[in-house]
Amino acid sequence: MNIEPIVFYLFSAILLVSALCVITARNPVHAALFLVLAFFTAAAIWMLLRAEFLAIVLVLVYVGAVMVLFLFVVMLLDINIDRLREGFWSYLPLGAAVGVLMVVEMVMVLGGKYFGTERMPNPADPGAAYNNTQELGRVLYTDYVYPFELAAVILLVAIVAAIALTLRRREGTRHQDPSQQVAIKRKDRVRLVSMPSEKKEG
Repeated sequence: MNIEPIVFYLFSAILLVSALCVITARNPVHAALFLVLAFFTAAAIWMLLRAEFLAIVLVLVYVGAVMVLFLFVVMLLDINIDRLREGFWSYLPLGAAVGVLMVVEMVMVLGGKYFGTERMPNPADPGAAYNNTQELGRVLYTDYVYPFELAAVILLVAIVAAIALTLRRREGTRHQDPSQQVAIKRKDRVRLVSMPSEKKEG
């Protein structure tokens, strides 16, 4: 008996329930924790599909960095839940339309053989010795090396721009000057005062 389909459907059910709890939870911290569970479950499904690199990146980047930062921000801010839910029902028609569109797209993709949209046959099993991380690196650094370098340059420009906007001199704000901090001497910060000792009277 092949247990892989059972595990896949189990993880898929957990993923759907956790994703539903993300948008229905009243507490933002609980919603963020359900999103972490959804990311972990999606990573497990990718492991079943032999996409180990994508699963590890999902756990390290989103769960390990983005969601932890998001949790800290949510827990530190004083968020008014009632105020956020005032216009919830006004966005329901747009959200329902987007949800129906996504369901139609997924049905067309998964049921391609019934709708005549499936053009490519299912790929053969490459075997246990196949390393998709190595194959992804080979394709990324050979066939798509120029788009990859272009994306890296764009991210570098965005990082430099964010640093420049943060460190720009603005009136009325305090800033640090590392060169002055390094060149400081003890005599500029500490002053020794000589005071006469107290004498006890008779």
